[in-house]
Amino acid sequence: MKTKCSAQDRSDRSPVGVEVAGLSKNYEAQTVLKDISLSVKPGEIFVIMGPSGSGKSVLLRHIAGLEAPTAGTVRVNGLDPTDPATRDRFALALVFQAGALFNSLSVYENLALYPLEHQLCPKPQIRERVMRALKILSLENAAEKFPSELSGGMKKRVAIARALVMEPQILLYDEPTSELDPVMGATITEIIATLKNEYQVTSIVVSHDRDLALTIGDRVAILMKGNLRTICTPDELRRVKDPDIVDFLNPKIDLKNPRYLTLEAS
Repeated sequence: MKTKCSAQDRSDRSPVGVEVAGLSKNYEAQTVLKDISLSVKPGEIFVIMGPSGSGKSVLLRHIAGLEAPTAGTVRVNGLDPTDPATRDRFALALVFQAGALFNSLSVYENLALYPLEHQLCPKPQIRERVMRALKILSLENAAEKFPSELSGGMKKRVAIARALVMEPQILLYDEPTSELDPVMGATITEIIATLKNEYQVTSIVVSHDRDLALTIGDRVAILMKGNLRTICTPDELRRVKDPDIVDFLNPKIDLKNPRYLTLEAS
């Protein structure tokens, strides 16, 4: 979504909130989300957790405006994110799980591509914005490298830097710590928390990472089989008694009765 380019504009924009009301999503005969209602406050880190296949990424795509609900509504800053007429009214950026970097472009070119293609700024200002994002994520020395030359952790940081070039009011992360070692996962978690204050941004994070959720989340939503089971603070989540949620957060390994024998056929 387009945004003005001057440094002064950053201080004029405030983080935005999200309202989801009665959201359901069907793909033919399969129901992926069932009557989801939640609100995300401007400026908070809101974490969405749940087992694989619970609908987390589908919910995130609805908030991003990439999918339309079968029923219910999604509003970002009071506006429908799927409506092209609203897309200049707030700045939203999405960090994809796999990074979605263009392998034929350098790191700098990946970050500059969207503002150049859409002529959001004069080229000198685009360069300033790109280099600022790279500096924040300690990637200045990687500007001329190609994605194939980067480690998994660097690719994640580049994907975040590309989102920052949009100077977003709301930043969506899809599994930002997946496929990373514990140290780099902790680093990305620290980055998400730091950016909340650096950019005054609302952050919505889809993640399986319990440490991320309990450490930096202001609130955590748990999805299971397309149903919203709870929304609570990390402290409340630590004390939850729901056996399904307890098992998800602290799974026990039982070699005598392995759980895979009871899994439903997919």
